[in-house]
Amino acid sequence: MHNILTLQQIVDKLGGSLSDEQGNAIRIARVGSLAFAESGAIGFFNNTKYTQQLNETKASAVILKPEHAALTSLPAILTEHPYAYFAKVSQLFQVENEAIKGVHPTASIDSSVTIPSTCSIGAHVSISRNVRLGNHVIIGAGCVLEQGVVVGNHSILEANVTIKHGTQIGQHCHFFSGSVIGNDGFGYAEEVSSNGDQSWVKIPQVGRVIIHDDVDVGSNTTVDRGAIDDTVIEQGVKIDNLVQIAHNCRIGAHTVIAGCVGIAGSAVIGRYCKIGGAAMVLGHLKVADHVTISPGSMITRSIKQAGTYTALMPFQKHDGWLKTAANIRHLGQLTTRIKALENALSALESKK
Repeated sequence: MHNILTLQQIVDKLGGSLSDEQGNAIRIARVGSLAFAESGAIGFFNNTKYTQQLNETKASAVILKPEHAALTSLPAILTEHPYAYFAKVSQLFQVENEAIKGVHPTASIDSSVTIPSTCSIGAHVSISRNVRLGNHVIIGAGCVLEQGVVVGNHSILEANVTIKHGTQIGQHCHFFSGSVIGNDGFGYAEEVSSNGDQSWVKIPQVGRVIIHDDVDVGSNTTVDRGAIDDTVIEQGVKIDNLVQIAHNCRIGAHTVIAGCVGIAGSAVIGRYCKIGGAAMVLGHLKVADHVTISPGSMITRSIKQAGTYTALMPFQKHDGWLKTAANIRHLGQLTTRIKALENALSALESKK
């Protein structure tokens, strides 16, 4: 069943203030966007460019900043951070897939493993020797935990998550379906034989993956184990779907990484960074704290100062893009010609 809460009850739980006490009894059953919310829903307003949506919304109430209160006659909760407040309200109405405590009869549990009574182990789970689980851990159907894995209290592994040997996971972490943690990194050494033939020799990946508390990892995301040193994901990191984090990387605390990002081996990402979707970070680079990388950017050198960094061109029609690319290819020649012209002008001025 969904919760139904009055605005006053929401404020009592989460703080903030009401714009009009007469609206404190308004009953809220769900959250919604301003554009599509219906009666009984609460939306949020965080930017004046959406004023028209605010005027036209069918929501029963709205969350907004105190300085925006005059923009609507709707009952409102006032807070300095409407988006974060909206996220917390969403949690109040979230319907959880309630896990049943205990071990499903089809699960395969090594005899060396003790399962706390507060845990939930789903169908066809495989847990190998010397795995240690904290209290209130949820392991979804089809998950695989290899030998020596440690999972902290209240962490959740959704269906078909694979945790490779030796991985350590902190408390209150959440791994979404299909994520793979601790697979071998992509490490090969090139070997050339006496007759000139080339081949690749696999480098053993003997490091681990260490994941601190409160980390979320999205569906089909992979975090490779270290080649020598450990791969480390620090506290509070949030990683979207289809992200690749290569061996020996270190991701600083409270960094967020959007979908389809690739971070190459031994890169070090600072704390409180924001990496946009499909961005790429080359190996062995260092990114400072509080850096934002725009979506689609290719980072080819270390970033030493906080700020927003972008490495892409705006899209255009294909024929125009071909001309732009051709112009870029000839920039070197143009630079040489400009320098020659500058030298010639300087020589003429000297003669005068």
